[in-house]
Parts: sequence; C-alpha cells; structure tokens
Amino acid sequence: MNKHLSIYNNAQPITAKDGSEIRELMHPSRHGNKAQSLAEATVYAGQRTLLHRHHVTEELYHVTTGQGTMILGDESFAIGVGDTILIPPGTPHALHNTWPVPLRVLCCCTPAYDAADTEILENRAS
Repeated sequence: MNKHLSIYNNAQPITAKDGSEIRELMHPSRHGNKAQSLAEATVYAGQRTLLHRHHVTEELYHVTTGQGTMILGDESFAIGVGDTILIPPGTPHALHNTWPVPLRVLCCCTPAYDAADTEILENRAS
C-alpha cells in the first residue's frame, strides 16, 4: 500500500487515553506526513470522554455524525454535524454524546498526536 494513502478499513480502532474510540487515519509514524495527524474519534450514545488537555498539541475537531456537548475550558456548548472547534494547547476539553447515535469527530492535531502529550484531568468516577 502507498504510504501516503490511508484506507479507512485499515485504520483499526483503539481506545484513547480519554476513553474515546480512535481510528488514526493519517499519522507520521505510518504515512509519511510530517507536521500533523488526522483521526476519527467516536463517542457512543450516552458516553463522554474524560476531561483532558494536550500541553503542546493544537487540535481541530470537526463533527461528522451525531450531536453532543463540547466542554472547552470554562465553556460548555452544543455541537452537531458541520461544527468545527479549535482547541488551543493547554485547554481542558471533553465530549459528551447526548444523542442516540454515535458522535463522530475528525480530529486534526498539530504537531501530530502523541499520547504522551495527553494529561487526564479527572478519573472515570468524576
């Protein structure tokens, strides 16, 4: 397979540190790109991710399916298909799926996603 091509079905889902299901669609470790990564995050009906932040990484979230609530710093607001959210480095954030279908979000990270840059700010019992 061409290292510059990512095929959705080849991107095996994993569970991220925040509890979301992630499919890494484009990442320097596998595809030859240099400065960013692209993943699809899925949060299932009634679930939410853990509040977390990235110290170095800037993220863009783009909602492709479902609806939910975005927690971003001190704000909380509704999100839905077509919305794009900027998450600056160091900003606490989480997603809550308030809809009966999966909430799917494309996540673009610059620099590329690195789990070591993710700090969880709450435990699952919170």
